Amino acid sequence: MTTWDDTWPLTRLEAHFGDRVVRCFAQRPPSLHSLLATAAANFPAREALVCGDERLTWRELSEQTVRLASAMAVRGIQAGDRVAMLIGNRCEFVTTLFATAHLGAIAVPLSIREQTPGLAFMLKDCGAAMLVHEADLGERLPTSVELPALRLRVSLGACAGSEDYTAFLANSAKAPPVPIASVAEEDVAAIMYTSGTTGNPKGAALTHLGIVHSTLHYQIGMGLSEQDVSIAAVPLSHVTGLVALIATLVCCAGKLVIMPSFKAADFLKLATQECMTHTLMVPAMYNLCLLQNDFDQLDLSLWRVGAYGGAPMPVATIERLAQTVPGLTLMNCYGSTETTSPTTLMPQGQTAAHLDTVGRSLECAEVIVVDDDGKEVAFGQLGEIWIKGPMVVKNYWGNPAATASNFTGGFWHSGDIGSIDAGGYVKVVDRKKDMINRGGYKIYTIEVENALHGHPGVLECAVVAKPCPVLGERVHAFVALREAGVSAEELKAFCAERLSDYKVPESYTLSEAPLPRNANGKLVKRALRDQIGALIAV
Repeated sequence: MTTWDDTWPLTRLEAHFGDRVVRCFAQRPPSLHSLLATAAANFPAREALVCGDERLTWRELSEQTVRLASAMAVRGIQAGDRVAMLIGNRCEFVTTLFATAHLGAIAVPLSIREQTPGLAFMLKDCGAAMLVHEADLGERLPTSVELPALRLRVSLGACAGSEDYTAFLANSAKAPPVPIASVAEEDVAAIMYTSGTTGNPKGAALTHLGIVHSTLHYQIGMGLSEQDVSIAAVPLSHVTGLVALIATLVCCAGKLVIMPSFKAADFLKLATQECMTHTLMVPAMYNLCLLQNDFDQLDLSLWRVGAYGGAPMPVATIERLAQTVPGLTLMNCYGSTETTSPTTLMPQGQTAAHLDTVGRSLECAEVIVVDDDGKEVAFGQLGEIWIKGPMVVKNYWGNPAATASNFTGGFWHSGDIGSIDAGGYVKVVDRKKDMINRGGYKIYTIEVENALHGHPGVLECAVVAKPCPVLGERVHAFVALREAGVSAEELKAFCAERLSDYKVPESYTLSEAPLPRNANGKLVKRALRDQIGALIAV
């Protein structure tokens, strides 16, 4: 078998989740919790977790996890129960995650930006038995009447209607340590709700098998070890935070430094203080770092892996980072909640030669491109990307209809339009729903956005369809400018020199304000389409 490169361990085909046959690592950890147990056994005195003034060794992290698991068990939380986590970027997110895994229960991370209706839906949908939440979010929580299955609420600080976290631990201080639950690889370890464009979110059921394979893909693909230090600057409640940062750094026993929220100046200060070697962020965060006046003067010589995903990295950003941090290897990652992230990774040193791709399929990932009839297309041809592997989620929690419509023969339908070349490099050109049809001509918005990014006055941009009674759709560009003075006519002329005439945006919304992004740093095109609709309605 031809491997992704020469560093991967032995793999084999295995049957999982009923009728799926997927390629798996022959030797692998058995569960999410086993990652922590191994790190604590091998490196008890090494630093594991840093958040503000709190610094925990692997031994201390393990001890805190056992203590919390025992407190949860005393109150009746057991294997299979769902434990919701409305927790921001702090150490308690990590201890709650692993205490839940210790019991064989299922973690349900929730965004702290979620509002009451969304929280009510997700807590009810998963049947959460316990909720650990930030104290200042107490007013946002649904009532007990709405959530009859929720029998335990614990607050990180004083909050009416919830037990204080410190008292919760103290009340069970004399309880004996609870034994580690025995779980099967195919058991669900976490339910992560996807942010759908329409209707209610779907709960993606991440398994121990999937999380373990994803952490190994990251660890081996990036060459991570116990010597590495990473900064978690994205929300821990997102699949990137939970799997790519928490689980992966535990898997390799590296040190994870947690930022409550991303601020470029604070991130760079931490990077130098903590001797950061690795991180995974969205491209906009790299751009914000480069805008810091002292960036060129900082000692970032130990920073060797700069992973990114969620959007294309502008060429100008790649070139500037290469000049200022010559030891940094940029690695594009492509994945999703449903693939337990990642699916592809750029092989080290190949970014410059394959700027328009997201790398190659990882060792245990199978990626194909199909047409509208579900037939695989030839190399280089566009179609929908389908993904299969042990990392792909088991199903959508309690939603057999959504599972049936989004999976075929173990392949998950990504909704992304892309292609695969003869060398195995995967290109993602657009979301299926974002493609613009202008009078029968298909326009992939990423191509137009890449052209606009080449203009020195453009900080960021997003291209969406503008409804048209004649052509069906026209091309509209939302552009955040670096400074005032750039006109729509100038941008139109710039694009006309680089794109086919029908792809050139015909209308523009220019602003010096940033474009809307969700909690994970991704552009929210839905909000931009709503703006277009409002303008047309007027």
